[in-house]
Amino acid sequence: MASSYSLVFLHVLVMFCLASIAFSDLSDDFYDDICPQALPTIRRVVEDAVRQERRMGASLLRLHFHDCFVNGCDASILLDQTATIDSEKTARPNNNSARGFEVIDRIKSEVDKVCGRPVVSCADILAVAARDSVVALHGPTWEVELGRRDSTTASRTTANNDIPTPLMDLPALIDNFKKQGLDEEDLVALSGGHTLGFAQCSTFRNRIYNETNNIDSTFASQRQANCPRSGGDSNLASLDPTPALFDSKYFTNLVSKKGLLHSDQALFSGGETDELVKSYSTNLRTFSKDFAESMIKMGNIKPLTGNEGQIRVDCRKVN
Repeated sequence: MASSYSLVFLHVLVMFCLASIAFSDLSDDFYDDICPQALPTIRRVVEDAVRQERRMGASLLRLHFHDCFVNGCDASILLDQTATIDSEKTARPNNNSARGFEVIDRIKSEVDKVCGRPVVSCADILAVAARDSVVALHGPTWEVELGRRDSTTASRTTANNDIPTPLMDLPALIDNFKKQGLDEEDLVALSGGHTLGFAQCSTFRNRIYNETNNIDSTFASQRQANCPRSGGDSNLASLDPTPALFDSKYFTNLVSKKGLLHSDQALFSGGETDELVKSYSTNLRTFSKDFAESMIKMGNIKPLTGNEGQIRVDCRKVN
């Protein structure tokens, strides 16, 4: 009996150690010794890009999100189409809408210059640029865990299947996030990233013309003015009233039945996430804290570390 107990205890101890090792693959001080100027350089380029175009902050945040939901946070979204790479840029959620690639190129060039060689991965650049974009638009900061490496493959099919769509209802969204190891609080907090940026008419046309429940009629009419029943697919509307400011108005909109996307309003539609939406709508501090924690959690989705993957010289192509 004692021998059996000892074996069980040893097994648990080994599993705990392995889990600790896996979690510690990423660290917030990864570049402190090999390139201490890496993070300040990323911040400088991001701040400059957001200063030139406020919308860019939302675009860089979205790149990190769409990267992590496709086989983990590995910069696969940055790879261009080749004979062997099925680029995620042409997937439905990204085609003609994912943007900011030139900013990532500029960051990579500047970082490699100050580091003297390519030591910072494109995946880490995406993670840090997302954080710095939020900060530049008066949102919270957090310690980005670093040490990711870059993929040598991409998957348009996985991007089509795994990135949540604007048409999803709450059960589909919960399942989609659960597949990534994210819970309902992560779903609501990360959806709050829509406090920044815009959406194209094609993503919300059905909601403003065909939905009658859970939508404010005046809001629908106002959106119809810039989103006709046909044509104008790329016309933009802000996801909340202050698209260049990190605040809680996205959630205030949901409580008022003014969510732009069907998937936005699904978070406040009589389901289990209603109370959290209401809480965030009146408490920016709580939303900011939860958003930062969920961003760290999302950034830990299946990273390539150690000898996995590579450090790309050019973020758009495999070495």
